[in-house]
Amino acid sequence: MPRTIAIGDVHGCADELAALIAKLQLRSDDRVIQVGDLVNRGPDSHRAIQLARQFQIEVVLGNHELRLLHSRRTQQSKALKQYDLETIAQLSQSDWDFLAHLPTHIHDRDTATVFVHAGFLPQIPWQSQSLETVTQIQVVDQQGRAKKRSQAPNAAPWADDWAKRWHADDPDRPFVVYGHTPRPQILQRNGSIGIDTGCVYGGYLTAFILEDAKIVQVRAHKAYAHSKRIV
Repeated sequence: MPRTIAIGDVHGCADELAALIAKLQLRSDDRVIQVGDLVNRGPDSHRAIQLARQFQIEVVLGNHELRLLHSRRTQQSKALKQYDLETIAQLSQSDWDFLAHLPTHIHDRDTATVFVHAGFLPQIPWQSQSLETVTQIQVVDQQGRAKKRSQAPNAAPWADDWAKRWHADDPDRPFVVYGHTPRPQILQRNGSIGIDTGCVYGGYLTAFILEDAKIVQVRAHKAYAHSKRIV
């Protein structure tokens, strides 16, 4: 039986991505989708892209890819961090071409599932949301606005409100698989699952197999960056 497999934020952790691919024992009829932030912050973004190409992994645009592409397009580097510059030095022209063609989401109608980097505002149609929202949302504030956790630390994850509105038979509200918000464990709610488990911070790289709701993980070889939210 073909499998639909989602992989969480890689952030250039190519060794861990290779280990996860091996653990999944990919078959020719599997469909593998990585939910964005394939590159940046971690050690080897170039090889992470090579692996995605080698194993025909579909990749969604993440906020890290978006920032790098914006800097390259505008020739502005003031907002870039040191790890951005290290990533830029690794990338070939072919890598840039790969990143430039990433979709903002992947909608699999057969499984009524949308793969996106960050998520959606629950109160408006998911198809019409802004690029900023789908690549950066973490929580929804009291005014119903998409925010990062740092901007609204007491606000609930967008997935909490999505769960209240989600029904399995509603074609306008699909199941959502996303990353972006690193946590020590997956965040599962009705209608969604968050699979960024902080590999680059020394956590895990997570895969989610839709057909049997199975979780497959590999532990990071080390912490390549630091986050107070990943222990």
